[in-house]
Amino acid sequence: MHLPVGTITNVAAVLAGTAIGAVAGRRFPENVRTTVLATLGLATAAIGVRELLPTDQFPLVLGAVLAGALIGELIGIEAGLYRLGAMLQARFGGAGADLDVEVPEAVDLEPDHGRFVDGFVIASLVFCVGPLTIVGSIQDGLGDAQLLLVKAALDGFASIAFAAVYGWGVAVSAVTVAVIQGGIALAAGALDGLLTDPMLEALGAAGGILLLGIALRLLDLKQVRVANMLPAVVLAPLFVWWWG
Repeated sequence: MHLPVGTITNVAAVLAGTAIGAVAGRRFPENVRTTVLATLGLATAAIGVRELLPTDQFPLVLGAVLAGALIGELIGIEAGLYRLGAMLQARFGGAGADLDVEVPEAVDLEPDHGRFVDGFVIASLVFCVGPLTIVGSIQDGLGDAQLLLVKAALDGFASIAFAAVYGWGVAVSAVTVAVIQGGIALAAGALDGLLTDPMLEALGAAGGILLLGIALRLLDLKQVRVANMLPAVVLAPLFVWWWG
């Protein structure tokens, strides 16, 4: 088994970027932080649209997203993530965390516990949704860290911008990155060759829809419960395998 160098580098990049952004963000006035948040929203929307374009299996992807959202709502993935974020803040962020935190109705730029949890949830979704996470982690487990090294650089810069707005909660998303990418890397032998190009395109398209939902949240247009749609990332390639 190969050491997952790409995943380790990715985690380190998120932590380093968060440290830079959290320290620098304190110096920014609210109007600058608001503009940074809007820029992140537009960039996330652009990436989401880019991920949607390659697939020719959009009806199956749409069905997977709808089915995934139903499953996510029934089991309450987003609420669970927010509770996990509150628990992590209580562990790493000091006293004052509310373990009964609810999913917010809008993005809050005030320096309270809600911003910490928002940073954890939103950064975790952005860093772990998309085909680069899956393919890069498989290759990392097989000894080729190139894709994840590229992703590490992208996530490092993104974490600077996120931390400038949300603070140290972004750093905790490194745990999500380590668990998801590390787990895929460990299972690389079984997953290698399992995902065909159409399946990867469907996975990317489902991830693109989720990224568009995140963009709506960052732009404060609609509080989409994106985490509840996460099962779609698994269902989309399965739907293409079954019916594509």
